[in-house]
Amino acid sequence: MSAIIRMSVILAAVVFCVVRAPAPDPRIVAAISAAADSKLPVADYAEGKFYCPMDSDVHSSAPGFCPKCGMKLVEGVKDTSEYRVSLAADPEAPRAAETTRLTFAVADPDTGSPVRNFEVVHEKLYHVFVVSQDLSFFLHTHPERNGDEDFHLDVRFPKPGMYRVLSDFYPVGGTPQLITNTVIVPGKGFALQPAQIAADLSPRRTENSSVELDMPQRIAAREKTPLSFRVTPDDGIEPYLGVMAHMLAASSDLIDMMHEHPVQALDKDNHAAKELTFSVIFPRPGIYRVWVQFQRKGIVNTAAFDLPVGESR
Repeated sequence: MSAIIRMSVILAAVVFCVVRAPAPDPRIVAAISAAADSKLPVADYAEGKFYCPMDSDVHSSAPGFCPKCGMKLVEGVKDTSEYRVSLAADPEAPRAAETTRLTFAVADPDTGSPVRNFEVVHEKLYHVFVVSQDLSFFLHTHPERNGDEDFHLDVRFPKPGMYRVLSDFYPVGGTPQLITNTVIVPGKGFALQPAQIAADLSPRRTENSSVELDMPQRIAAREKTPLSFRVTPDDGIEPYLGVMAHMLAASSDLIDMMHEHPVQALDKDNHAAKELTFSVIFPRPGIYRVWVQFQRKGIVNTAAFDLPVGESR
């Protein structure tokens, strides 16, 4: 897809809703379909079978816990209904470098009524990722609420531009949700254009660690890809929000965003390094920015890499 077509999609979303929630992008559905070969079909989740609500390729004939994310396996038929998230900004036209309050209103897909009950996932009720259109700003945080109300989050957007906001939550009676919204911050220098990035796989120095990426020589869209992050030193690496690491992958046009967790975490070279391995399916060719987060000695580390993804052969 050309950059012009991609920008047309983004402009259409902006004109329709500005700071409101856009309608679900049909390419999200396409991305899910592209990954279907690696996941158990919904029809195969029969009564008496157990599956992980977070990682649907994990299933079992007996109760237990997911080896990937640690969540309790759920029995029964999986309901894949998508919940609506209406995002409101105060002020309605956010100002760069000033505090904006974002309010997240989650609605039941069948009744439209407000959703108030959520499962705790990785120690939190609601996870949010905020990414700027040039990919220079990245935030992983957690909205709060007082009593029986909508979640809210105070954010300072660093400069004018478009920002994508990814909500990650698990409504009681539903399945885990990944819902994207768009926030527009007007101002001098504002422009709508995708990030222009090139592949960059060089080692990173983070807050108190070093990170190297080990990956296949070629990554193909719509195919499972192992990504291994080698973290040194190994001492003091501890769970962060219930798992050993979190990863957000975003296409350079911010149409596709994926939140993943490691399938394994291994001590390597006599505990000289920790290897965190993820299994990822990239829905389309292009350059993706991948942020990996882990915690060492109480300090959260974040490393970002830019990965080239080619077409399937």
